[in-house]
Amino acid sequence: MTATTTGTLRLGTRASQLATTQSQAVADAITAASGVPVQLVHISTEGDRSSVAIAQLGGTGVFVAAIRQALLEGTVDVAVHSYKDLPTLPEPGLTIAAVPPREDPRDALVARDGLTLGELPPGSRVGTGAPRRVAQLRALGLGLEVVPIRGNVDTRMNRVVPGDLDAVVLARAGLTRLGRLSAITETLDPLQVLPAPAQGALAVECRGDDERTRQLLAALDDAGTRACVVAERTTLAALEAGCSAPVAAYAELAEGEDGPELFLRASVTAVDGSDGVRGSITGPPAEAERLGRELAAELLDRGAAELMAASR
Repeated sequence: MTATTTGTLRLGTRASQLATTQSQAVADAITAASGVPVQLVHISTEGDRSSVAIAQLGGTGVFVAAIRQALLEGTVDVAVHSYKDLPTLPEPGLTIAAVPPREDPRDALVARDGLTLGELPPGSRVGTGAPRRVAQLRALGLGLEVVPIRGNVDTRMNRVVPGDLDAVVLARAGLTRLGRLSAITETLDPLQVLPAPAQGALAVECRGDDERTRQLLAALDDAGTRACVVAERTTLAALEAGCSAPVAAYAELAEGEDGPELFLRASVTAVDGSDGVRGSITGPPAEAERLGRELAAELLDRGAAELMAASR
C-alpha cells in the first residue's frame, strides 16, 4: 500500500521517547495543515541497537540510515530526523521537504543541588556523549572530569545524584519537547558552549519523486530556520567534518539596516580542550551557503584541520 492509494501517510521514526514525540508533533502538524492522517512506523537503527560510543560506530548516519532505506524502499512515505544526525551529503532519491521552526538550540546543564556550571567544584564528573561538548567543556578550564555517556534523556539524567555523575549536558530542545525544562539548572551561553550544527532542528524527508507528499510537507517549512541550518551545516560540510567531530556552529537571524541578516558563529576545538579556533560572519539569509563556506575557509586558514585531525 502507498500513501497515494490509502490516503494515510506512513511516517518512519526511531522508537525512543524523544524521537516519537518529535515525530508525533510533525504528524499532527501535517494533519492540521492538510487533513491527511499520519501513521507512525517505528524503525530500529544501528545507533539504537548499539551501546558503543557514536564516534566508534562511525558517527555520521548511524541513527538515520535504516529509516532512509525504508523511505527509499517505500515502506514509509515520510521520515523525521533530528537534523544534526544527518550526514552533510544529500541522499540520492530523497529530499528534505520541510524544516519546521526549531526549538532553542542551546545546550543545557542538569546538575545536582541546582548548581550551575561555574558552581560545580573542580573534579566534578560531568557526562556527555558529544565530542563537541567534551572539547568545549574542557576548554573552559574549570577542572571538570568529563565522562562519555550514551542512552536516552532519562537514562542520562538518572546518572546525576543519586547516580554516579554530578551533572550531564543535554540539548535544551530535547528537554523542551519532553516537557522536562524544570530539570535544567542552567542553559549554557553559546559564548561558553556553542551548539552543534542544526541542533534543535528537525528534517522532514520524503522521496524526491513523491510530488504529493512534497506538497503536503511544504506547509511545515520555516524559511528562517532552513537558512540558519543551511549556514551551519554548510560550515560543517566545508570543514569535511562529520556529526561526531568537535565542530560547533550557530546561526541567528536579526533585523539589519537593509533587512534580515544572518549572523553565523562556528568553532573547532581540540578534544582535550587545549586549543581552538572561533569565527563569525554576517550576511543575507539568501546567501546562507556562501556564508557557511567562507566561515569554514577562515577556520581552516587558522588551523581547524589540524585540530580535527588531532581529535580523531
